[in-house]
Amino acid sequence: MKQLIEISKELLESRKAGYIIGYTEDKFHRTKPFIAHTTNDAEKLTFNQKAVHNLAVYLTRLPKPKEGKIGIVAKGCDIKAIIGLIQENQIKRDDIIIIGMNCNGVVKDINIDYNKENSQMKCSICELRTPKHANYIVGALEDFAKSELTKNILAEFEALSAEERWKFWEKEFEKCIKCYACRQACPLCYCEQCIVEKSMPQWIDSSPTTKGNFAWNIIRAFHLSGRCIGCNECERACPVNIPLSLLNRKMGMVAMKEFNYRHGIEPDQPTLIGNYNTSDKEDFIM
Repeated sequence: MKQLIEISKELLESRKAGYIIGYTEDKFHRTKPFIAHTTNDAEKLTFNQKAVHNLAVYLTRLPKPKEGKIGIVAKGCDIKAIIGLIQENQIKRDDIIIIGMNCNGVVKDINIDYNKENSQMKCSICELRTPKHANYIVGALEDFAKSELTKNILAEFEALSAEERWKFWEKEFEKCIKCYACRQACPLCYCEQCIVEKSMPQWIDSSPTTKGNFAWNIIRAFHLSGRCIGCNECERACPVNIPLSLLNRKMGMVAMKEFNYRHGIEPDQPTLIGNYNTSDKEDFIM
């Protein structure tokens, strides 16, 4: 990634960027998040098919640099999260420099090299392999093997009866251990105090009970309605493999069908729940 390193070194040396949020490779050849503060740090930056983490999550959790902007290395799906944060007034576009990476798919398991069986399902339906709204575009696009599961999974699930769906989620949510890894991995979960941490009054049972598990997972899905950008980091982070993307993708499909809306595409587009249009459908109102 010579071009990535050169751009990053120039941004840091000129102090256009105070630091750059990117990726580096550890001694086990796994790619992990990395913050480059100096030109020497920039030499360690890389990007490959193991660059799975959505680095936009750090934009609301790191302090602003004393001098310069925040640089960030981002895939197309990561930039959708960045745009989402801009739409929701969590960051300003003028405060960040986006180094967009042409993406050739990412792995499910960072311990294994990319192949058809180890490709993330989101990559098979990605429309932003070349990211939009970036200050720089780095890397070359190549053909790559895609998972074939994505197109069928949601259709098969929607074919189930209401009772079958209930049993499905009852079984899945029973596995939840309330670790909140899904929340921590999500760039759109940025509340200073999450609803599960409120105790006066307590809205959600904090213990991993059937009632509390349902409440947590369903409320989080509603909070992401029309906001989820499909990076699937929540599902990848889940230690018990709950298929959270099924919920989030369904909510996105409803937002598209009812309001012709997709989150994280244009920074000047109003948010779904923050905008009212007289042409909005009202057939869902009882």
